[in-house]
Amino acid sequence: MAVSANRLELLQIADAVAREKAIDRNIVIAAMEDAIQKAARSRYGSETEVRAEINPKTGEMRLSRLLLVVDQVENDATQIALEEAKKRNPAAQVGDYIAEALPPLEYGRIAAQSAKQVIVQKVREAERDRQYQEYKDRISDIVNGIVKRVEYGNVVVDLGRGEAIVRRDEMLPRETFRNGDRIRAFIYDVRREPRGPQIFLSRTHPQFMAKLFAQEVPEIYDGIVEVKAVARDPGSRAKIAVISRDSSVDPVGACVGMRGSRVQAVVNELQGEKIDIIPWTADPANFVVNALAPAEVAKVVLDEDRQRMEVVVPDQQLSLAIGRRGQNVRLASQLTGWDIDIVTEQEESEHRQAEFEKREQLGVEDALKEIPGVTTAMLVKLGENGIKTVEDLAGCATDDLFGWSERKDGETTRYPGALDGFDLSRDETEALIMQARVKAGWIKEEDLAPPPAEEGTEATVEATAAPA
Repeated sequence: MAVSANRLELLQIADAVAREKAIDRNIVIAAMEDAIQKAARSRYGSETEVRAEINPKTGEMRLSRLLLVVDQVENDATQIALEEAKKRNPAAQVGDYIAEALPPLEYGRIAAQSAKQVIVQKVREAERDRQYQEYKDRISDIVNGIVKRVEYGNVVVDLGRGEAIVRRDEMLPRETFRNGDRIRAFIYDVRREPRGPQIFLSRTHPQFMAKLFAQEVPEIYDGIVEVKAVARDPGSRAKIAVISRDSSVDPVGACVGMRGSRVQAVVNELQGEKIDIIPWTADPANFVVNALAPAEVAKVVLDEDRQRMEVVVPDQQLSLAIGRRGQNVRLASQLTGWDIDIVTEQEESEHRQAEFEKREQLGVEDALKEIPGVTTAMLVKLGENGIKTVEDLAGCATDDLFGWSERKDGETTRYPGALDGFDLSRDETEALIMQARVKAGWIKEEDLAPPPAEEGTEATVEATAAPA
């Protein structure tokens, strides 16, 4: 059967729209069918159940209405009697639908405009859904685009198959873009919204730097070198921690590249942001020491419970360790996940001397310091609460150190213990007392170990559990 020009034109339009919007051709044809159905309802009545079908191969269009098979007809436009339905389809039963062909529809100006709106809306929805499905799986990717326009400091980017936005706070300081500029950014979020999918880009996100290094350093791309952590002060300075899975590959050297070529490529992309590349280590003290480079560290005191670290540096290294406006220590803290307090050797010495003098004044004996878990700061607290000897500590109850709560008249009152403020758990406080009792000779170290399971216990349990 020959295909008419109109039919060919219909399919050509469907193909062109599908290509331009990068959506499935069948979605466009389905949108045309919906548009025709809507126009037909306005001609035959909104209650009429109209169906339009376009053959995707020939472009032939068929228009029909569905009639519900009933015993007694109440509306000729939507129903058909069972007797009449059986003439068309002998197998018809009440509740079935019979399709009745309708003549070709002549479109008026209003109907054509309405059909166009339906098609545009359906195609737009399909395009939005395609964009969302495509980009939701690309979160954490770097994309390249062209600046389409700048609105109130926010940059709208044409990605080719979608549109994205770089908000003002996601751009580097003093960075400006104009229409037509090329831009590279990191996809950090994709949201489905009423006005269409929103793709959010960032040039300040820490992972943007990690991804840039992955593009410049083959060892990272291949998984030999891993980026463990990144901390950034966007546009100014950054620290990146790396580790090698191959002992023969230097992770820092791999990231720096020959004569600094690799790191310089990242620096250029980030508008001159200075980057410290640091070897990652599982030991938190060593990691913090590395992270504070280029400052030298004399001593590190860890407080693992509070994830806090006191770092002692030579007096002349203080300003270098802290950095301008606290930048160096702040980035080191973000990189390692530890709160870092910087003190000079002189400050630490004065602090220790003050604690020692106070302890001496309180009459706290030196032997208390030898108990595992007792710090110098604790000695002062214990002395202030009248606990001055090993025997004093050994004779304490857990509540004396940890504190306790009492409930009266519906209200709970908390009474602090001698070691309140040291973030010790009840079990840790009890262990401190038990170590003091070992030191005092009241008990032996082996008494602290849990009793071994008696032989035959499992057999006894099994025998008891077995059915009679």
